[in-house]
Amino acid sequence: MTLRSSGLTARAMLVTCTVAIISVVVTALVALPLGLRAAQSEARGKLESKTEIATAMLGTAPGQLQQQNIVRRLRASRIDIVLVLDGKPDRPGLPMEVIRDVSIGKVVDCETVQFQGRRVIADGRPLATQGDAIILMEPAISSTSNQVWGRLWLALGAGLLAGLVAGFMLARRQAKPIRDAAAAARRMSAGDRTVRLPVEPPDEVADLARALNDLAAALATSEGRQRDFLMSVSHELRTPLTTIRGYAEALSDGVITDDGTFGAGRTILGEADRLDRLVSDLLSLARLEAADFPVELVAVELGSLVQATAEAWRPRCVDAGLDLRVELPSEPVLVSTDPGRLRQVVDILVSNAVRALPTGAPLVLAARFDVLEVRDGGPGLADEDLAVAFHQGVLHEKYRDVRPVGSGLGLALAARLIDRMGARIEAGHAPEGGARFTIRF
Repeated sequence: MTLRSSGLTARAMLVTCTVAIISVVVTALVALPLGLRAAQSEARGKLESKTEIATAMLGTAPGQLQQQNIVRRLRASRIDIVLVLDGKPDRPGLPMEVIRDVSIGKVVDCETVQFQGRRVIADGRPLATQGDAIILMEPAISSTSNQVWGRLWLALGAGLLAGLVAGFMLARRQAKPIRDAAAAARRMSAGDRTVRLPVEPPDEVADLARALNDLAAALATSEGRQRDFLMSVSHELRTPLTTIRGYAEALSDGVITDDGTFGAGRTILGEADRLDRLVSDLLSLARLEAADFPVELVAVELGSLVQATAEAWRPRCVDAGLDLRVELPSEPVLVSTDPGRLRQVVDILVSNAVRALPTGAPLVLAARFDVLEVRDGGPGLADEDLAVAFHQGVLHEKYRDVRPVGSGLGLALAARLIDRMGARIEAGHAPEGGARFTIRF
């Protein structure tokens, strides 16, 4: 797998590697003094052991000549040694106080001194003869000594390697859910609505998986409703077009005589009006999706709007044999809304009611404090209809073979208009026995 410099895996790798390097540096800074002390302690222990052995060898040698021979053999074996005879060293370079101390019988216990321009650890022991002594030396161990770093490099290198490997694995693991989510999103954009992600910890990844799964389910539901809606609209368009086509063919073929021309014209005009309403609803829904859809909020007296609506619909209600009632508050009720759009919504609700109500049923237009209601005594809605009443074509699909229905777009259009005006619309059951639609400002 190639790592892009801008990818999450690469960035996580960079962060973990940086953390690993910093950790190694900090560990080295902490461990260096400890390693230095350990190396120095080990060097002193070895030097003391060598000094004791050399002292024992020289102590049993008869005469200075034999002692000098032993010193030469020790130097040949790369042991740095100074032989002091009668208070005089056989090699210059050691501080005089060290020579003086061992000459008078004192023990020099691994002191750090300068010898011929270099720092050494000197360990001196007096011999049996007064004024004679030996001094063994080892190079002094510093923080830059290979003895110190040789102990640390392996541990630090292993720690750094482990950190890099762990960082790479962690970065891959952390980035995998996001790569899976991106792949799922691409499949959804290609039209696959069956894609689902496993909901796994951590919480943020689980939230992302749930959100994508919910999105896929919502898209599938929405597209299913859209297909049903398009089928319903196609059916609604086809019915009046079939009627218009049939009458037009009859007229063109001369099947309809002068006596039937008037009736045919009325039928064609009615079907054309039906098509016009359906197309107008579709255009209004399309315009509502645009950002520049005009809504002008002004102060509106609710009672006056309800009264004007009732007067406009009263002739239709009389013709249909409906009992139109108006309930108005005792005082004026001012709300901020678009009067034209609100009247359009109320007309939609009243039109639906007039279409479905039986003769003699009540139809109520009511206004009170910041609320407008349209209630009726018709067949009403089932409880499960209330949650989907404003979804395009849902009620139309359910009731088109049961009761008179419109285009299936009116309630969806009303809900979107109300939302654009900053109000709310709810569906419920009316005390008159039918449906109730409540607009809250």
